[in-house]
Amino acid sequence: MTSASNEAEARGEPSPPTGGTKAKKSGIGLGKYIVIRALLIIPTVFILVTTVFILMRLTGDPVTASVGGRLPPEQLAERISAAGYDRPLIVQYFEYLGNILQGDFGTTISDNIQVTELLARYGTATLELVFYALIVAFVLGIPLGMLAAYRRDHGTDATLRVLAILGYATPVFFAGLLLKLVFSVWLDWLPVSGRVTSGNQLILQGVSAPTHIYLIDALRLGNIDIVIDVLTHAVLPAIALGLLVGGVFLRLVRTNMIGTLGQDYIESGRSRGVSERRLVTKHAYRPALVPIITVMGMQIALMLGGAILTETTFGWKGLGFKLAEYLQARDFVAVQGIVVMLAVIVAVTNFIVDVVAALVDPRVRY
Repeated sequence: MTSASNEAEARGEPSPPTGGTKAKKSGIGLGKYIVIRALLIIPTVFILVTTVFILMRLTGDPVTASVGGRLPPEQLAERISAAGYDRPLIVQYFEYLGNILQGDFGTTISDNIQVTELLARYGTATLELVFYALIVAFVLGIPLGMLAAYRRDHGTDATLRVLAILGYATPVFFAGLLLKLVFSVWLDWLPVSGRVTSGNQLILQGVSAPTHIYLIDALRLGNIDIVIDVLTHAVLPAIALGLLVGGVFLRLVRTNMIGTLGQDYIESGRSRGVSERRLVTKHAYRPALVPIITVMGMQIALMLGGAILTETTFGWKGLGFKLAEYLQARDFVAVQGIVVMLAVIVAVTNFIVDVVAALVDPRVRY
């Protein structure tokens, strides 16, 4: 038994199970697990890239899709030939794979921007929104999940479970429109759309070596008014997107907390007179939070999908906002590049989450 367990026993408090005698090791080591899990990213990304390429080409070549109805046939044929889209599809495919390996995702047709530049400029905006939304999801999902477990089968529990279902079942764009109607139009408390007011945006664009994460750029300027302006613009989009994942976290924490509260070491604490509140807030919450890490990867993918709708609803100029614009312009080179990059982000994020889960949760077998 560890020293921490001895101290807990001395206070009459429960201690988590330590596994008793040394467990027999099985499976591969952590180092090999990380290497294998990293190598699995390669076929995952390859399949995703191939799937996106084939689906995009099923609609025809990108030049015809973008400007086919606005150019004479001769000029259209010249542009298709100049871009190399009149070559066999298999040749285009291997050339596309080669360019991706060199970090070249192509150039957009509608506004002639390198896709990598597009991703660097607008991907950071999406990253900033997802970060804010995760904060909302953690702040709402974890404590309310603990409260629901603590008040199990009471009115509070039932209410929170219904709210959790509403949180992840309500379409993001609908929740966003409701939030805008109440807090922007009726109450006039928060901005309707955008990432920052026009004047402050001009100031932020003048920052040397900008990160395009407005909060960081505003902090670098040391201008508290711009910081507040950035944060007030982020409140409603972050809540709309955060509710989507917050509801999942709430139900997950509640379920795992109830399971943990039935463990023998918790029952031991009850028999020694430890209060139920202390058992929940001190001894049961950590084991209940571990499963959140294991599902974080899937929730990141869910958030990126939700971010597209959130950015369009709130005029938040991130990857989702630009993706909707390029879809309207039928710029499939841009769409293909953005979708592939989002797929790579999801694959890498899942890898990181799996490694973290293996490090913190001994129940994860590797």
